[in-house]
Amino acid sequence: MAATDTAEQPAPGDPVPHGTIRYWAAAKAAAGTAEEPYRAATLAGALAEARRRHAGEPEFGRVLERSSFLVDGLSVGTRDHEGVQLADGGTVEVLPPFAGG
Repeated sequence: MAATDTAEQPAPGDPVPHGTIRYWAAAKAAAGTAEEPYRAATLAGALAEARRRHAGEPEFGRVLERSSFLVDGLSVGTRDHEGVQLADGGTVEVLPPFAGG
């Protein structure tokens, strides 16, 4: 069963954005899932929530440290994750470094 199948549904009027984190390649392997929900206002908050969720998987944190991120299809680049706002129904893509050219 996918993580999103068991996610708690947001309460009506909940001001905190909810969306999906998608993991690719090594991030997917470290998380043990292709995607899971977030409930956070910023990228930093969503990643902190994911780190807590996967606290027993040390490789997960290492992969996140090396990864790039897309938020709703746009590259985060070097922006401070605290300043990257997340939208309700949005998507965060976790892209670890890929081998090859």
